[in-house]
Amino acid sequence: MGREPEYFSKDFDWEKLKQEVESNPSLSYHFQPFDSNPPSLPSPSQDSQAWKQFHIRHSTGRFFKERRYLLKEFPELLFCDEYSKVLEVGCGNGSTALPILRGRDNITIYACDCSNEALERANKMIKDSNVGSVAHRFHLFHCDFSTNGFPKWLACDSCQGNFLQKQHDQFSDAEANQDPSLNNSSSLGERKCCTGGVDFVTLIFTLSAVPLHRMPSALRECFSVLKPGGLLLFRDYGLYDMTMLRFELDKRVGFREYMRFDGTRSYFFCVDTVRDLFTGSGFNVHLSLNIAVSNQQIAELGRVCVEFGFMGNFRNPFDAILYNFVH
Repeated sequence: MGREPEYFSKDFDWEKLKQEVESNPSLSYHFQPFDSNPPSLPSPSQDSQAWKQFHIRHSTGRFFKERRYLLKEFPELLFCDEYSKVLEVGCGNGSTALPILRGRDNITIYACDCSNEALERANKMIKDSNVGSVAHRFHLFHCDFSTNGFPKWLACDSCQGNFLQKQHDQFSDAEANQDPSLNNSSSLGERKCCTGGVDFVTLIFTLSAVPLHRMPSALRECFSVLKPGGLLLFRDYGLYDMTMLRFELDKRVGFREYMRFDGTRSYFFCVDTVRDLFTGSGFNVHLSLNIAVSNQQIAELGRVCVEFGFMGNFRNPFDAILYNFVH
């Protein structure tokens, strides 16, 4: 077995990679303006069907490996309050949910996907893992968050209104930040009308599969079910990733946006796009974005393959504002 790739960010020369890639004539088509009259976009049902077929083809589960790095990259999941609730968006076969369930025995995960086949794989993967108390801590549901939004049992209109009111009160009355009950998870706990929202949302290689024009509304949906002070954990493809550079010209369906032969798509993010998308949806960038780079030798290419991805922590503003006042 090969050595596990190392992820780093501080000693990576972004400008050097940018220059090398963009000066390569064979790759120039990736950075050309896209035709302003592209063919009609596929419907949401076509997108869902593409992912359905994708999961049928990879039904053995070997295509997805358990994301063991997750708790290392996002330690907030290890040190969160007891009985915290996580919404895992685009759960696939459960490769993100499993390490979270292993790492904390009192955390509850609500996991959704637009593919029923993916939900079946996830259910089997978690059950076969022998993780304790899964039946009460792992809940699957079908949802395409980019088109239909999340079900009201996750956070009803009343609770969402309370979230916004608390944020408004935080702006208008600084002294309210001294009241510890305002950010107490028990005060926004599970309610009879719904679950009362979630403490975490995870978007791990999910947003890039959403068409760019639907990303803002998808992120607003995530914001709407996140408790004040809650945290969205994000990891996805970055600009210049080798996955992007391997796409041929005819696979472009937009600027930095590509469609595979099976109809599934990928978008490749730059820092500014990520920041604009999240802040435009109401989030505060509580921590700086990290650039995660993995160098792996790819023998058949005879070169080092750079796997580039973004990791970011984005907060519902309430807790970020509290931090500013208290400190």
